[in-house]
Amino acid sequence: MTILKLKAWTYDDYLALPEGDPLRYEVIDGEVYMPPASNIRHQRVISNLHFHFRTFLNGQPIGEAFLSPIDVILSLNPLQYVEPDLVFVSKERSSIVTERNIQGSPDIVVEILSEGTEKRDRREKFSLYERFGVPKYWIVDPEKEAIQIFQISDGRYHAPLEFGKKDVLVSSLLPGLSIPLSEVF
Repeated sequence: MTILKLKAWTYDDYLALPEGDPLRYEVIDGEVYMPPASNIRHQRVISNLHFHFRTFLNGQPIGEAFLSPIDVILSLNPLQYVEPDLVFVSKERSSIVTERNIQGSPDIVVEILSEGTEKRDRREKFSLYERFGVPKYWIVDPEKEAIQIFQISDGRYHAPLEFGKKDVLVSSLLPGLSIPLSEVF
C-alpha cells in the first residue's frame, strides 16, 4: 500500500482526481492511501457476505447495503474519505446516501483483512470509525475464518463479539439477520 504525504488532502483534491482513474484512494487524517487490489479469497468472502445482506434486505427493506468501491466521506474538513468493503445504511439514516457517495457514518462498516491492509484496518480505520461514531465495525479475517464485531458505546469501541466459521452471525442492528459463517468462509 502506498502512502502519499505531500500535503493534507482536501475534498477539492479528491474531486480533482481524473475520472476513470483505476486506482483506489482513501484519505485518513490528511494522508492518502492507495490500497492494493483485493485477492481472490477477499473477493469471495465479501461477495458471500454481501449476498447474505442483500437476501435479508430483499425480505426486510430496512436499509441498503453497498459493496466496494463506495465512497464514504466522514468529514470534509479535514477530509476523511474511505472505501470500506461493505457498508449498511438504515432507512432512518438514508439521507446520508447521495447519488455520488455516502456523506456521514454508515450504521455498519465491514472491512475484510488482507496482508496489505490489516494494520490500517485494525489501527487507523478502527480509530477513525470510532471517532466518527460508526455504530458497528466488523473486522473480517479470512485467514482465521473469523469476524469481530465492535459496537460503539460512550464514544468508544469495547471488546468485540467474536464469531468463527462454525457460528451463525446475528446483529442487533439487523433483527432477523442470520448468517451461517460456513457459507461466508
